[in-house]
Amino acid sequence: MPKIIDNFSKEEQEHARKLFAGSCDFMLGVASLQQLPDAQIPEIAFAGRSNVGKSSLLNALTGRKALARTSHTPGRTQELNYFNLSDHLYMVDMPGYGYAKVSKEKITAWTSLIFSYLKGRSTLRCVFILVDSRHGIKTSDKELMKMLDSSAVSYRIVLTKIDKVKREDLERLSNKVIEILKDHPAAYPEIIKTSSFKKEGIEELRRIICGYGLI
Repeated sequence: MPKIIDNFSKEEQEHARKLFAGSCDFMLGVASLQQLPDAQIPEIAFAGRSNVGKSSLLNALTGRKALARTSHTPGRTQELNYFNLSDHLYMVDMPGYGYAKVSKEKITAWTSLIFSYLKGRSTLRCVFILVDSRHGIKTSDKELMKMLDSSAVSYRIVLTKIDKVKREDLERLSNKVIEILKDHPAAYPEIIKTSSFKKEGIEELRRIICGYGLI
């Protein structure tokens, strides 16, 4: 697992603030591995079940209202959507998974693209697996975690929508997730708790993401 900088100095915190206050532009949507941009700068990826709040989180991180499109229709993201963060880091919004009403053909195609990308991208520093704090880790999340373990791809769990659960329920879920992570060698042992609506955990996540650009 690559070393990640979590204990930030004031200078590094300021660097993270400036980085996310700078330019962040949509680059391209990748529907096949042949369309991937040159592997020149570090990348981090966001994965999660459909409707987990990936687009809302990306918008909150970058301070934009519509950097990533949000939708009430699960499964709308069908490609690897690349965002260029000030030529310092690529952020990749991955297709949502685990939504039963999407056709089997689409599920197969998305799964193949996701797994091929995760296994073969040399500049990929970390995958942030988003988990809805109302529902916890599901079977489809565990399948992705096992694949990342076997491929030695580092990942971290980000709980989303924490404003929608009671504090005691959130604490109970957090402890359960941390116990689950002990059985996964590629997982970072701590979790990140976020609310895109109330901006909770956003500054912390920005600093952590910036740290991967320093590796």
